[in-house]
Amino acid sequence: MSAKINLTLKVWRQKDAGEKGSFEVIEAKEVPTDASFLEMLDIVNERLTLESKEPIAFDHDCREGICGMCGAVVNGRPHGPQSGTTLCQLHMRHFRDGEVVVIEPFRARAFPVIRDLAVDRGAYDLIIQAGGYISVNTASAPEANSIPAPLESAEQAFDAAACIGCGACVAACPNASAMLFAGAKVSHLALLPQGRPEAARRVQTMVRKMDSLGFGNCGNHAECEAVCPKRISLEHIARLNREFIKSGLLAREKEL
Repeated sequence: MSAKINLTLKVWRQKDAGEKGSFEVIEAKEVPTDASFLEMLDIVNERLTLESKEPIAFDHDCREGICGMCGAVVNGRPHGPQSGTTLCQLHMRHFRDGEVVVIEPFRARAFPVIRDLAVDRGAYDLIIQAGGYISVNTASAPEANSIPAPLESAEQAFDAAACIGCGACVAACPNASAMLFAGAKVSHLALLPQGRPEAARRVQTMVRKMDSLGFGNCGNHAECEAVCPKRISLEHIARLNREFIKSGLLAREKEL
């Protein structure tokens, strides 16, 4: 039988982006230590509902750490205290009996609050729409060896593609920068032969869109890498910067 703990939750409650929010103290009693953090919120919400109180709104979908929907700041850290773990995969055994747990939404101008802990991360979709793709007509699956790619480049591209777009990097950055997210998307395609023809246009349009949406600039604090549940490396920000500089030089050459 699983051990159980009692927690005091200080949860951010906010009706919508236009309303002021505040912390509400909620007791979470008899929580199984083998429950995930989101399951703990489910338990609390069931009790709030039985008491005719408004349940806590929070984002979730797959609960397997692959969709990027879950996300909240737990005791000052996006996705909580466990490194390399999404909030839905964080288990309550990492908390102590009687602990006070502060839960608040990801805070960034580009991520307006929908309600309570749920935020609108549609800005990420707009960055992808600006250029995070390859413009080719799709048909049947191509032969795997028709376009050879170096093993090292393929592995680096795969690491970049592991980004799930959860927004933790933005929430952790003092400037609310989306450079790690954008860097992963640019790096993923720039490393592969299929992505090179549109590389210059891609990085220019994605960076412009990122800036227009209100994300800040990268300050090299590295908080983004520290909280990323998929351990996306800062090397991808460096590659984005190199791709951006190269695209500018190519544009100047065309003008001459």
